Amino acid sequence: MNVFYEEDGHFKVASIMSETGGALQVESQSGKRSKLKANNVLMRFEADAYGFLEAANTEALTLDTDFMWECCGETEFGFAEFAEDYYGGKPTSIEAAATAIKLHSAPIYFNRKGKGLYKAATAEVLKTAVAGLEKKRLLAEKMASFVAQLKAHELPADIATKLDMLLYAPDKNSFEYKTLDTASAETHLSHLKLLQACGAIPSAHDYHLECFLREYFPKGIDFTEYEVDEIVQELPLAESEAFSIDDATTTEIDDAFSIKNLAKGNTLVGIHIAAPALGIPVNSPLDVVVMHRLSTVYMPGNKITMMPEAAIRPFSLDAGEIKPVLSLYLEVAPDLSIVARYTKLERIKMADNLRHDTLEPFFNEATLERDSGHPYWAKLLCLFNLSESLEKIRGKHDPNKPPQIDYNFHVTAGLVSIVARRRGAPMDKLVAELMIEANNQWGALLAQHEIPGLYRAQTGGKVFMTTKAEPHIGLGVAQYAWSTSPLRRAVDLINQRQIITAIQNTEPAYPKNSPDLTTHLRNFEQTYTAYSDFQTRMERYWCLRYLVQENILEVTATVWRDNLVRLVEVPFFTKVHNLPTLKPTTRVTLQIKEIDTLLMELSTRFVAVLEEASADTVLDIELEAELEINLNLKDKSADSTKVAEAIEQPQAEIIADEVAIENSKKSEDSVK
Repeated sequence: MNVFYEEDGHFKVASIMSETGGALQVESQSGKRSKLKANNVLMRFEADAYGFLEAANTEALTLDTDFMWECCGETEFGFAEFAEDYYGGKPTSIEAAATAIKLHSAPIYFNRKGKGLYKAATAEVLKTAVAGLEKKRLLAEKMASFVAQLKAHELPADIATKLDMLLYAPDKNSFEYKTLDTASAETHLSHLKLLQACGAIPSAHDYHLECFLREYFPKGIDFTEYEVDEIVQELPLAESEAFSIDDATTTEIDDAFSIKNLAKGNTLVGIHIAAPALGIPVNSPLDVVVMHRLSTVYMPGNKITMMPEAAIRPFSLDAGEIKPVLSLYLEVAPDLSIVARYTKLERIKMADNLRHDTLEPFFNEATLERDSGHPYWAKLLCLFNLSESLEKIRGKHDPNKPPQIDYNFHVTAGLVSIVARRRGAPMDKLVAELMIEANNQWGALLAQHEIPGLYRAQTGGKVFMTTKAEPHIGLGVAQYAWSTSPLRRAVDLINQRQIITAIQNTEPAYPKNSPDLTTHLRNFEQTYTAYSDFQTRMERYWCLRYLVQENILEVTATVWRDNLVRLVEVPFFTKVHNLPTLKPTTRVTLQIKEIDTLLMELSTRFVAVLEEASADTVLDIELEAELEINLNLKDKSADSTKVAEAIEQPQAEIIADEVAIENSKKSEDSVK
């Protein structure tokens, strides 16, 4: 005896080996034995089980579904009873099985009510279901047609109208997404690469930029009209004139310096910071925008300012103008010790905006010993000597440390130049050390007056932000409050407001336990990291574009670890899958196989070893940090010159970190 039964939605046949109570021991045609519950059996039959299902399926194909639906009536029925009515007499076992198979295969016609039991759908429900099936059929035909076009690298018009969704906010339930996904699977290309092949992504650069803008600037980057409050305070005019040191393309000039000779050989050094806090009240419409943007966004070839131009210009320290500033004065003795410090809110006349490209030939390591003829040489030398003294006080001066190389990106009309620049040049150190001094002293001022601020601290391991004055071990200072870039960072603007209330003995803009202060801190950390990641991504993009632009087919690289290498021509890390086991810092030659600026990938092949690593080679911690930046896109300051934030480790005896950050305007504005 054999049985016809249903299991997991499929019909099966087997031979009965034994039967006990409500269970059967059966054997399938393949010889597999199993236990089967008796109530799962739909029909027992004597006919040969071999070929039974094939015959039943063939017979089911001859049955007319519509005619069956018309014949079955409105009540529930069993398949065996219905088979008898349909065939006009007792059906054969194959005919009965065929009836069950047909009923089961047409669920929109026959609703299943139990094992072998069905009920015909109503006419209205059936009409709707049939229409739905027809719609699905037409969609399937349409999808097949579109898939064929996509595979031929043609973009269907209907898909083109949904590009915005497909590229930036994919809806996996949409017809267009499912079509693209199907074509992607059949061509073994990612969605992006397939769309690019179809001409839907004409510019990889614009795609990367648009992804960022849609997430962080969904309403666009343009500003509406904002007014800057008139400065009502009568501020004194500083006795000395000031000058700034910036990259040629810097537009937000927020720091400057002055020097005045005092009696007894002392020198008064002024560190002057633009004071937008005087014209942007807390919670004003402009402040709301600033606290939303939180920082200027930098990328090679472009930038998105934190403030509108109408708010920058009244405070930017432009040459020939008198601007309000927050000033830190240092009275410096001939032995470079600082005998007095004080802070003032004042106005200052800007004498000059010195620029890197024209200044560096006159002020560099080679010109420190003798006057180069530059009108500011003596003042610059004075500030440089002070900066070295400050560096020694911090415990970070190491004249024997080999210099690291930073890279500045300049983009003009779609062409990129990547300029290597040695970190720690005299004018870099000059600016960086004086900015660190200001951030340290102003952080101490807030702590002394018990006014909360936003500090960067490091008490071991990672750098973190806090509202309390805590040590920054990596920098060697007791506290560090970003305060020197209020035109470019919201944190600095917030701290400037607090500093002004401290020196004027007024109620702080953000009192103790201010929820606004902690909210701004949290938002700034998250947003700043995202801006930083984006800057890194765009720098990697332009590295690849440079290789394409210069038609570079072979590159030199330094082995980092395992199969990771860092290119020499551009600051780019990549994996080389056929790289043999080599010591770190070994120099190798690589052949470029493929450059993909959309997926940001570089495929290379190992060619030869150029220079063996020395036995005592140790990887530099700064480049180790840069590796993490490039590969993980995290922990990199958007203001830094490549490695600032990630190298804030206690064991890293280097300027790095905030030095590079405060010196960042020398490279971050090189975007034109």
